[in-house]
Amino acid sequence: MKKIVLAGLIGLAAMVGRAEEPYHFIKEIPIAGDGGWDYLAVDSAAQRLYVSHATRVVVLDLSKDAVVGEITNTPGVHGIALAPKLNRAFVSNGKESKISVVDSQTLQTLFKVDTGANPDCILFVPGKNEVYAFNGRGQSATVIAADTGKIVATIPLGGKPEFAQCEPKTGRIFNNLEDKSEVAVIDAESHQVVTNWLIAPGESASGMAIDRKHHHLFLGCDNHLMAMMDSTSGKILATVPIGEGVDANAFDPKTHFAFASCGDGTTTIARADGDTLTVVQVLKTEPSARTLALDPATHKIYLAAAKFDAPAAGQRRGKMVPGTFKILVYGMAEAKE
Repeated sequence: MKKIVLAGLIGLAAMVGRAEEPYHFIKEIPIAGDGGWDYLAVDSAAQRLYVSHATRVVVLDLSKDAVVGEITNTPGVHGIALAPKLNRAFVSNGKESKISVVDSQTLQTLFKVDTGANPDCILFVPGKNEVYAFNGRGQSATVIAADTGKIVATIPLGGKPEFAQCEPKTGRIFNNLEDKSEVAVIDAESHQVVTNWLIAPGESASGMAIDRKHHHLFLGCDNHLMAMMDSTSGKILATVPIGEGVDANAFDPKTHFAFASCGDGTTTIARADGDTLTVVQVLKTEPSARTLALDPATHKIYLAAAKFDAPAAGQRRGKMVPGTFKILVYGMAEAKE
């Protein structure tokens, strides 16, 4: 009887542990080649992960967790936007200030379009069939037609743009202005900034995710906060603490989990419930794993990371160790392999 009771207690403890920490490490996927990285993007239907890496975009088959191709000639690549129904991908090339328009079936570049200086985040807007490239040094957004590549508008932003999201039903585009600690709100019809919302108590937001059903934005702020903002009014509804060096955010509409990935080797996972936000896990990842993408079909998250040498005196970060770039895969307890 004691053995049965003890086994039951151990099983209960394990269940409680899983409930408290829903995400677990699954595997890592090595990526060949050296160089930096930025955004990741998931095509859930096609089961593909796009990873910016040095001067190319590496494409993984998520059913096999294996590299299946590359989009080449993308100097200073930052972001990837996907338009699956058009069989197109759009890549922002910061060093040449251009967008690569790519056939997502063949991964061949069809043509390139000029943008403002140093395009960073790039966003496809369904319904409008338009692509927004947010230009870091240009402090503007270049809007192009997704089919022809024709430049539709250039929108002055008055600050340095970072991550962006769209809400097609309300016709709004939201973009973090990192140096202003504001969210710029763009009208998708007029291609103009209609208002700017302060993100206080948050500061200098980089990452942004969206819950379109409940009209919430999730902002990864440099002062160790993830803020939940009402996307209809700009009001900050809740904040939770996060780690150092946040870069990306994600939101899972089925689990209501919001994620903030940080370069200190932590990803904070919080549950949104109405106008409240509650931390459910501080997931330990690896130092440098500051960017992530979520597959809403499997609930897995993918983070890019590499190892670095110890920094020399006066340096913020050491040199990247050759051959260590990889993708870290985490999932819910039932998805653990």
